[in-house]
Parts: sequence; structure tokens; C-alpha cells
Amino acid sequence: MQGVTSQTTYDQMGCEVTVPRNPRIISLVPSQTELLFDLGLDEQIVGITKFCIHPSSKVKEKMKIGGTKKFNFDKIHTLQPDLIIGNKEENYKEGIEKLQQQYPVWMSDITTLQDALEMMTAIGKLTNTENKASEIRNKVVKGFSAIKKYDPKTVLYFIWQKPYMVVGDDTFINEMIERLGLKNLAAGLGRYPELTAEMISSLQPDLIMLSSEPYPFKEKHIDSFRQLCPTADLRIVDGEMFSWYGSRLIKSAGYFNQLQL
Repeated sequence: MQGVTSQTTYDQMGCEVTVPRNPRIISLVPSQTELLFDLGLDEQIVGITKFCIHPSSKVKEKMKIGGTKKFNFDKIHTLQPDLIIGNKEENYKEGIEKLQQQYPVWMSDITTLQDALEMMTAIGKLTNTENKASEIRNKVVKGFSAIKKYDPKTVLYFIWQKPYMVVGDDTFINEMIERLGLKNLAAGLGRYPELTAEMISSLQPDLIMLSSEPYPFKEKHIDSFRQLCPTADLRIVDGEMFSWYGSRLIKSAGYFNQLQL
């Protein structure tokens, strides 16, 4: 509205945030960075992390302020942002608390698709891009309404090796797994439990998914898992499709439907 110079709202962690109109934005989360660009905020985005890789043609032009777990505070201070957008899980508590002492920081907290949809709506309102945010959200909802349900196979979704680490419950990836009709064998073991080789063998999953991120699993890693679970179906999967909770979700439903699990 004309004459309104700022707005006050609450983030997904219940913290009050006051942001001016047309804020200079730093994004600390790759999936939310992509969303901000898709909302048309190119000119207002002044800083991103080194892990923010989409859209590739645009992120290369923005200042990198470190990683998601290690911020370069000097660079952030140089940019003098009006709004910093982060995430409870992907960023580190001490760094966020330090930034909150000087800047408006809006934090997402996402473990479900509904959380992701609410984040899109909230950021749209915060950045005066409500219409575009609604358009993105509606595309996501439409895609997931037509998602394919697979046979209820048991699955382990690996995100790391040495040590072996899988996705447990109360995570966004777990919700994606469940939406496919699959049963996560690590549910109940914590959010990101570490498993021994013996535990993996004893669980006898029907399906092992090796994520392309954060550990870059490739075809060369399949043989070692085949030795642990000879009868399991082994797949390299696109980690962005399972874990990015911004506008990439528009593409996720189509990706899931062609997996042929």
C-alpha cells in the first residue's frame, strides 16, 4: 500500500521480524534462494551462499557470503541487508543469533510440504510478491495432487557415507518418501541416524536410495551397497528433488512420477 514503509510479521520459529519495503536481501539457503529469484526479486538479492547454485545464470552475479554453516560476517556487513532469510536446520544457531542482533532475519522451519507452502506464502507477503508466490504454490499443490503412489516397499535413503547416514523421521525428505507410498526403515531412529554396515544388512531394505547431495553419490558407489544388501534395488536419486522445499517443488512431482520404483 502507498505510504507503508515497512511491515512486521512472524517467521516460522515465532520470532517477530520488521522489514522495509523493497528490502536488500541475503539468502542463506539454496532452495529459498531459487524461490526468491523465481519471485522476480533479482535486483533485491544482494548476497547468497556458495551452495546457492540455481538459477545458474543469475547466482554467479551475486556476492557469496560463505556457506550455510559458516557465514562471512564482514561480507554481510558490507552488503548492509534489510532482510536475511535462513532456515532452522540448514543454518547454524550461533551464526543466526549473531545476525539477529543487527539485521531482520526471517527463519523458516520446514519438515512437511505444508510448511513449505506456508513459507512460500509468507515470503511472498514479506517481499510484496504475493501473486507470484501464489502462482508457484498452486503449481506445487497441483503437481503433488497427481503424484504416483508406488508399492509400499521398504527404503533406506542415504545422505552420507563414512559414516553411513540416512534420513529418519521428522524431516522433509521423509515426507517425500511417505508421499511416494514407501516405508522408511529409519523412521523412529532419529532425524539423521548413523548406521553401521551390520545394521544396514539386518534391515534388509527393498530399496536403497543414494542421494546426489549432500554426499555426491554416484554409480561407482553402488557395488559397496550391493554387497551389504544383495537383494535390494539400488538407485541414485536427485537429492534436490527430495530436499529442496522452494520453487523446485514444481519439478519434484514430475520427477517422482518417472522414477518407476
